Amino acid sequence: MKFVFGVDVGGTTIKIGLFNMDKKLILTDVIKTNKKAKGAFILKEIAQKIKQIMKEKLLIEENILGVGFGVPGPVVNNFVIWCPNIGWKDLYLEKEFIKELGFKTTIIATNDATAAAFGEFVYLKEEKNMAFLTLGTGVGGGLVIDGKIVEGSNGSAGEFGHLQVEYINPIKCSCGLYGCLETVASIRGINGLAENILKNNTLLTRLTLNNLNPREIFYYAKNDDIVALKIVETLGDYIAKAAAKIALSVDPEVIVVGGGISNAGSILTSVIKKSYKKYSYFGTRKLKFRLAKLKNDAGMYGESELIFQNQIKWR
Repeated sequence: MKFVFGVDVGGTTIKIGLFNMDKKLILTDVIKTNKKAKGAFILKEIAQKIKQIMKEKLLIEENILGVGFGVPGPVVNNFVIWCPNIGWKDLYLEKEFIKELGFKTTIIATNDATAAAFGEFVYLKEEKNMAFLTLGTGVGGGLVIDGKIVEGSNGSAGEFGHLQVEYINPIKCSCGLYGCLETVASIRGINGLAENILKNNTLLTRLTLNNLNPREIFYYAKNDDIVALKIVETLGDYIAKAAAKIALSVDPEVIVVGGGISNAGSILTSVIKKSYKKYSYFGTRKLKFRLAKLKNDAGMYGESELIFQNQIKWR
Protein backbone atom coordinates (compact mmCIF):
# COMPACT_ATOMS: atom_id res chain seq x y z
CA MET A 1 0.00 0.00 0.00
CA LYS A 2 1.23 3.49 -0.93
CA PHE A 3 0.62 6.74 0.91
CA VAL A 4 1.09 10.47 0.24
CA PHE A 5 1.79 13.32 2.64
CA GLY A 6 0.36 16.80 2.10
CA VAL A 7 2.20 19.51 4.06
CA ASP A 8 0.64 22.97 4.43
CA VAL A 9 3.28 25.38 5.76
CA GLY A 10 1.76 28.40 7.50
CA GLY A 11 3.20 31.32 9.38
CA THR A 12 1.94 29.99 12.73
CA THR A 13 1.37 26.27 12.27
CA ILE A 14 2.18 23.51 9.79
CA LYS A 15 -0.55 20.99 8.92
CA ILE A 16 0.55 17.52 7.82
CA GLY A 17 -1.97 15.16 6.23
CA LEU A 18 -1.57 11.48 5.33
CA PHE A 19 -3.58 10.26 2.33
CA ASN A 20 -4.16 6.73 1.08
CA MET A 21 -4.38 5.70 -2.57
CA ASP A 22 -8.13 6.34 -2.53
CA LYS A 23 -7.16 9.98 -1.90
CA LYS A 24 -8.79 9.92 1.51
CA LEU A 25 -7.31 11.99 4.33
CA ILE A 26 -6.73 9.39 7.04
CA LEU A 27 -4.62 11.37 9.50
CA THR A 28 -3.87 15.00 10.29
CA ASP A 29 -1.19 16.36 12.58
CA VAL A 30 -0.07 19.91 13.39
CA ILE A 31 3.25 21.34 14.51
CA LYS A 32 4.23 24.90 15.33
CA THR A 33 6.15 26.86 12.72
CA ASN A 34 9.65 27.44 14.04
CA LYS A 35 10.68 30.78 12.55
CA LYS A 36 14.01 30.98 14.36
CA ALA A 37 17.09 31.58 12.20
CA LYS A 38 14.94 32.49 9.19
CA GLY A 39 13.10 29.18 9.23
CA ALA A 40 16.27 27.09 9.15
CA PHE A 41 14.74 24.31 11.31
CA ILE A 42 11.34 24.01 9.62
CA LEU A 43 12.18 21.29 7.09
CA LYS A 44 14.00 19.24 9.73
CA GLU A 45 11.00 19.38 12.07
CA ILE A 46 8.58 18.45 9.27
CA ALA A 47 10.79 15.47 8.37
CA GLN A 48 10.91 14.40 12.01
CA LYS A 49 7.11 14.52 12.27
CA ILE A 50 6.66 12.56 9.03
CA LYS A 51 9.07 9.87 10.23
CA GLN A 52 7.21 9.74 13.56
CA ILE A 53 3.89 9.23 11.73
CA MET A 54 5.48 6.53 9.57
CA LYS A 55 6.70 4.72 12.66
CA GLU A 56 3.29 4.92 14.34
CA LYS A 57 1.55 3.65 11.20
CA LEU A 58 4.18 0.94 10.58
CA LEU A 59 5.10 2.47 7.22
CA ILE A 60 8.47 2.00 5.52
CA GLU A 61 10.20 4.19 2.91
CA GLU A 62 8.76 2.16 0.02
CA ASN A 63 5.22 2.95 1.22
CA ILE A 64 5.67 6.70 0.66
CA LEU A 65 4.74 7.85 -2.83
CA GLY A 66 5.75 11.44 -2.16
CA VAL A 67 5.34 14.63 -0.15
CA GLY A 68 3.51 17.67 -1.50
CA PHE A 69 4.23 21.11 0.00
CA GLY A 70 2.25 24.33 0.05
CA VAL A 71 4.37 27.30 1.15
CA PRO A 72 3.44 30.95 1.91
CA GLY A 73 5.26 32.57 -0.98
CA PRO A 74 5.99 32.35 -4.72
CA VAL A 75 7.33 29.03 -6.04
CA VAL A 76 8.56 28.05 -9.51
CA ASN A 77 9.53 24.45 -10.30
CA ASN A 78 10.05 23.56 -6.61
CA PHE A 79 12.27 26.62 -6.09
CA VAL A 80 10.96 28.78 -3.24
CA ILE A 81 11.62 32.39 -4.17
CA TRP A 82 10.67 34.10 -0.92
CA CYS A 83 8.45 33.42 2.09
CA PRO A 84 8.81 36.59 4.22
CA ASN A 85 6.50 35.31 6.99
CA ILE A 86 8.79 32.37 7.81
CA GLY A 87 12.15 33.60 6.54
CA TRP A 88 12.77 31.31 3.56
CA LYS A 89 14.47 32.79 0.52
CA ASP A 90 15.98 31.15 -2.59
CA LEU A 91 15.36 27.66 -1.23
CA TYR A 92 15.75 24.46 -3.28
CA LEU A 93 13.04 22.76 -1.25
CA GLU A 94 13.19 19.31 -2.86
CA LYS A 95 16.93 18.93 -2.40
CA GLU A 96 16.98 20.27 1.15
CA PHE A 97 13.99 18.25 2.32
CA ILE A 98 15.35 14.96 0.97
CA LYS A 99 18.47 15.60 3.04
CA GLU A 100 16.36 15.94 6.19
CA LEU A 101 14.04 13.04 5.36
CA GLY A 102 16.89 10.64 4.74
CA PHE A 103 15.38 8.78 1.78
CA LYS A 104 14.36 9.60 -1.77
CA THR A 105 10.75 10.17 -2.71
CA THR A 106 8.83 12.58 -4.96
CA ILE A 107 8.75 16.13 -3.59
CA ILE A 108 6.56 18.81 -5.20
CA ALA A 109 6.06 22.32 -3.86
CA THR A 110 3.79 25.19 -4.84
CA ASN A 111 2.32 28.31 -3.28
CA ASP A 112 -0.08 27.51 -0.42
CA ALA A 113 -3.05 29.36 -1.92
CA THR A 114 -2.38 27.68 -5.28
CA ALA A 115 -2.38 24.32 -3.49
CA ALA A 116 -5.69 25.19 -1.81
CA ALA A 117 -7.12 26.17 -5.19
CA PHE A 118 -6.06 22.84 -6.64
CA GLY A 119 -7.60 21.00 -3.69
CA GLU A 120 -10.93 22.74 -4.20
CA PHE A 121 -10.73 22.13 -7.96
CA VAL A 122 -10.17 18.40 -7.56
CA TYR A 123 -12.89 18.16 -4.91
CA LEU A 124 -15.51 20.01 -7.00
CA LYS A 125 -14.81 17.96 -10.16
CA GLU A 126 -17.01 20.28 -12.18
CA GLU A 127 -15.04 22.98 -13.97
CA LYS A 128 -11.76 22.97 -15.87
CA ASN A 129 -11.06 26.65 -15.23
CA MET A 130 -11.23 28.02 -11.71
CA ALA A 131 -9.91 30.98 -9.73
CA PHE A 132 -9.62 30.70 -5.97
CA LEU A 133 -9.75 33.69 -3.65
CA THR A 134 -8.80 33.24 -0.02
CA LEU A 135 -9.78 35.91 2.52
CA GLY A 136 -8.25 35.85 5.97
CA THR A 137 -5.27 37.42 7.71
CA GLY A 138 -4.18 38.32 4.19
CA VAL A 139 -5.77 37.92 0.77
CA GLY A 140 -4.36 35.37 -1.63
CA GLY A 141 -5.46 33.15 -4.43
CA GLY A 142 -4.69 30.55 -7.01
CA LEU A 143 -5.51 29.59 -10.58
CA VAL A 144 -6.37 26.30 -12.21
CA ILE A 145 -6.63 26.56 -15.98
CA ASP A 146 -7.46 23.57 -18.19
CA GLY A 147 -7.13 21.41 -15.10
CA LYS A 148 -3.59 22.52 -14.28
CA ILE A 149 -2.26 24.91 -11.67
CA VAL A 150 -0.73 28.13 -12.95
CA GLU A 151 2.35 29.45 -11.12
CA GLY A 152 3.49 32.07 -13.66
CA SER A 153 7.05 32.87 -14.69
CA ASN A 154 7.82 34.43 -11.29
CA GLY A 155 5.53 32.34 -9.12
CA SER A 156 3.10 35.24 -8.70
CA ALA A 157 0.07 34.04 -10.66
CA GLY A 158 -3.02 34.27 -8.48
CA GLU A 159 -1.76 36.95 -6.10
CA PHE A 160 -5.21 38.50 -6.21
CA GLY A 161 -4.77 40.29 -2.91
CA HIS A 162 -2.60 42.81 -4.74
CA LEU A 163 -5.06 43.72 -7.43
CA GLN A 164 -5.75 47.42 -6.96
CA VAL A 165 -9.39 48.19 -6.20
CA GLU A 166 -9.28 51.58 -4.42
CA TYR A 167 -7.93 54.65 -6.19
CA ILE A 168 -9.60 57.61 -4.44
CA ASN A 169 -8.43 57.01 -0.86
CA PRO A 170 -5.95 54.15 -1.18
CA ILE A 171 -4.25 52.65 1.87
CA LYS A 172 -0.66 51.47 1.66
CA CYS A 173 -0.42 47.69 1.49
CA SER A 174 2.28 45.55 3.08
CA CYS A 175 3.54 44.86 -0.45
CA GLY A 176 4.33 48.57 -0.93
CA LEU A 177 1.51 49.31 -3.37
CA TYR A 178 -1.58 51.36 -2.55
CA GLY A 179 -5.25 50.39 -2.72
CA CYS A 180 -4.74 46.60 -2.94
CA LEU A 181 -7.67 44.28 -2.30
CA GLU A 182 -5.86 43.05 0.82
CA THR A 183 -6.14 46.52 2.38
CA VAL A 184 -9.94 46.26 2.39
CA ALA A 185 -10.79 42.52 2.30
CA SER A 186 -8.41 40.97 4.85
CA ILE A 187 -9.46 40.79 8.52
CA ARG A 188 -7.58 44.01 9.25
CA GLY A 189 -8.88 45.57 6.04
CA ILE A 190 -12.52 44.80 6.87
CA ASN A 191 -12.08 46.23 10.35
CA GLY A 192 -10.59 49.41 8.87
CA LEU A 193 -13.40 49.62 6.35
CA ALA A 194 -15.95 49.28 9.14
CA GLU A 195 -14.19 51.88 11.27
CA ASN A 196 -14.31 54.46 8.49
CA ILE A 197 -18.01 53.84 7.85
CA LEU A 198 -18.87 53.98 11.55
CA LYS A 199 -17.01 57.27 12.08
CA ASN A 200 -19.19 58.89 9.42
CA ASN A 201 -22.39 57.12 10.46
CA THR A 202 -25.56 58.81 11.72
CA LEU A 203 -27.80 55.73 11.58
CA LEU A 204 -28.77 53.47 14.46
CA THR A 205 -26.50 50.40 14.67
CA ARG A 206 -25.49 47.70 17.14
CA LEU A 207 -21.88 47.94 16.00
CA THR A 208 -19.40 49.97 18.03
CA LEU A 209 -15.75 50.80 17.51
CA ASN A 210 -14.96 48.55 20.47
CA ASN A 211 -16.30 45.30 19.01
CA LEU A 212 -15.21 45.51 15.40
CA ASN A 213 -14.36 42.18 13.81
CA PRO A 214 -15.67 40.40 10.71
CA ARG A 215 -17.67 37.85 12.71
CA GLU A 216 -19.65 40.58 14.50
CA ILE A 217 -20.08 42.59 11.32
CA PHE A 218 -21.48 39.66 9.35
CA TYR A 219 -23.65 38.55 12.28
CA TYR A 220 -25.37 41.91 12.52
CA ALA A 221 -25.61 42.23 8.73
CA LYS A 222 -27.53 38.94 8.66
CA ASN A 223 -29.80 40.41 11.34
CA ASP A 224 -30.70 43.46 9.27
CA ASP A 225 -28.42 46.01 10.90
CA ILE A 226 -28.33 48.72 8.20
CA VAL A 227 -24.77 49.87 8.93
CA ALA A 228 -23.37 46.35 9.17
CA LEU A 229 -25.05 45.53 5.89
CA LYS A 230 -23.52 48.64 4.32
CA ILE A 231 -20.05 47.47 5.42
CA VAL A 232 -20.62 44.01 3.96
CA GLU A 233 -21.96 45.44 0.70
CA THR A 234 -18.93 47.75 0.44
CA LEU A 235 -16.66 44.76 0.96
CA GLY A 236 -18.56 42.85 -1.72
CA ASP A 237 -18.15 45.78 -4.08
CA TYR A 238 -14.35 45.75 -3.69
CA ILE A 239 -14.18 41.99 -4.21
CA ALA A 240 -16.41 42.33 -7.27
CA LYS A 241 -14.00 44.86 -8.78
CA ALA A 242 -11.15 42.38 -8.33
CA ALA A 243 -13.29 39.54 -9.68
CA ALA A 244 -14.02 41.53 -12.85
CA LYS A 245 -10.28 41.95 -13.44
CA ILE A 246 -9.67 38.26 -12.82
CA ALA A 247 -12.49 37.29 -15.17
CA LEU A 248 -11.25 39.49 -17.98
CA SER A 249 -7.71 38.18 -17.59
CA VAL A 250 -8.26 34.40 -17.42
CA ASP A 251 -12.01 33.92 -17.96
CA PRO A 252 -12.64 31.17 -15.36
CA GLU A 253 -15.95 29.37 -15.04
CA VAL A 254 -16.08 29.96 -11.29
CA ILE A 255 -14.40 31.93 -8.53
CA VAL A 256 -14.32 29.95 -5.29
CA VAL A 257 -14.10 32.05 -2.13
CA GLY A 258 -12.29 30.52 0.84
CA GLY A 259 -10.33 31.52 3.94
CA GLY A 260 -11.71 32.40 7.35
CA ILE A 261 -13.91 35.23 6.04
CA SER A 262 -15.80 32.73 3.86
CA ASN A 263 -17.31 31.29 7.07
CA ALA A 264 -19.75 34.20 6.77
CA GLY A 265 -21.60 32.03 4.28
CA SER A 266 -23.87 32.88 1.37
CA ILE A 267 -24.30 36.54 2.37
CA LEU A 268 -20.71 37.05 1.16
CA THR A 269 -21.20 35.55 -2.29
CA SER A 270 -24.56 37.31 -2.59
CA VAL A 271 -23.07 40.81 -2.16
CA ILE A 272 -20.22 39.96 -4.55
CA LYS A 273 -22.65 38.77 -7.23
CA LYS A 274 -24.79 41.88 -6.78
CA SER A 275 -21.87 44.25 -7.46
CA TYR A 276 -20.15 42.08 -10.06
CA LYS A 277 -22.75 42.99 -12.66
CA LYS A 278 -21.61 46.65 -12.45
CA TYR A 279 -17.99 45.92 -13.30
CA SER A 280 -18.00 42.87 -15.53
CA TYR A 281 -17.43 42.76 -19.27
CA PHE A 282 -20.44 41.31 -21.10
CA GLY A 283 -18.48 38.23 -22.15
CA THR A 284 -17.69 37.28 -18.53
CA ARG A 285 -21.04 37.88 -16.85
CA LYS A 286 -21.83 34.18 -16.56
CA LEU A 287 -19.04 33.80 -14.00
CA LYS A 288 -20.18 31.80 -10.95
CA PHE A 289 -19.20 32.40 -7.33
CA ARG A 290 -19.05 29.60 -4.75
CA LEU A 291 -17.87 29.14 -1.20
CA ALA A 292 -14.96 26.78 -0.59
CA LYS A 293 -15.91 23.27 0.54
CA LEU A 294 -12.70 21.91 2.08
CA LYS A 295 -12.05 24.79 4.49
CA ASN A 296 -8.66 24.47 6.22
CA ASP A 297 -7.91 21.09 4.61
CA ALA A 298 -7.91 22.41 1.04
CA GLY A 299 -4.16 22.95 0.96
CA MET A 300 -3.36 19.42 2.10
CA TYR A 301 -5.72 17.97 -0.52
CA GLY A 302 -4.13 20.06 -3.26
CA GLU A 303 -0.61 19.21 -2.18
CA SER A 304 -1.33 15.48 -2.12
CA GLU A 305 -3.03 15.69 -5.53
CA LEU A 306 0.16 17.10 -7.05
CA ILE A 307 1.90 13.87 -6.04
CA PHE A 308 -0.93 11.63 -7.25
CA GLN A 309 -1.02 13.32 -10.64
CA ASN A 310 2.76 13.22 -10.95
CA GLN A 311 2.65 9.46 -10.37
CA ILE A 312 0.04 9.02 -13.13
CA LYS A 313 2.10 11.20 -15.47
CA TRP A 314 5.24 9.09 -15.13
CA ARG A 315 3.70 5.62 -15.11
